[in-house]
Amino acid sequence: MHLGTILANTGYFLALVNPASKILLLASEQPPFTKKEIFSLSWRSSVAALLILSVFTSIGSFLLVTIFHVQIYSLSVAGGIIIFIVGLSAVQQGKFISTDASSGNQIADLSIVPLAAPLIAGPGVITAAIYATSIYGKNVTILCLTLALGVNFILMLLSLPIGKSMEKVHATGPMIRITGLIVTAVAVQMIFAGCGTWLKVTLSSIAQ
Repeated sequence: MHLGTILANTGYFLALVNPASKILLLASEQPPFTKKEIFSLSWRSSVAALLILSVFTSIGSFLLVTIFHVQIYSLSVAGGIIIFIVGLSAVQQGKFISTDASSGNQIADLSIVPLAAPLIAGPGVITAAIYATSIYGKNVTILCLTLALGVNFILMLLSLPIGKSMEKVHATGPMIRITGLIVTAVAVQMIFAGCGTWLKVTLSSIAQ
């Protein structure tokens, strides 16, 4: 596997993880978190999310195809639609749907809910991880996920100064919209790839 492919997939997962939503969540808490609390929340949520994603990466395809009889290309289309809705919401409203996932809920442990799931290991990331495994294999996918979550972890540690800096220049909204545009483009690519695979399988079966 070429380094360029690993870096490209790492960036792909990082866009889906969307560090901006975690930064905004941690930076907007009142009263503000201490540096120690930020570190604890960041590493615990990152480890929990990586465990969740590793499980789906390892056995997700087996569960889908063998147990539920759902093909990977169907998952690609369905996941692409979900990710497209999330990205479109960010472009139009300047916020991600998942950012409000915890509102109104009683949160026993913020590092697990909503940080680890669904803000980090959300449906879109899980879908993309399973799909990537079918193309690049389990080891490469887990490596890319680990790198992406590592970058997200570092950004979460810097959430307080980043949040303050973004607020000073009013860059929060534009950054979310730019990220949303990237996420939307990724979603469209997933849908096209799934439809293309389905078409090849269908034409192949007809030819036989």
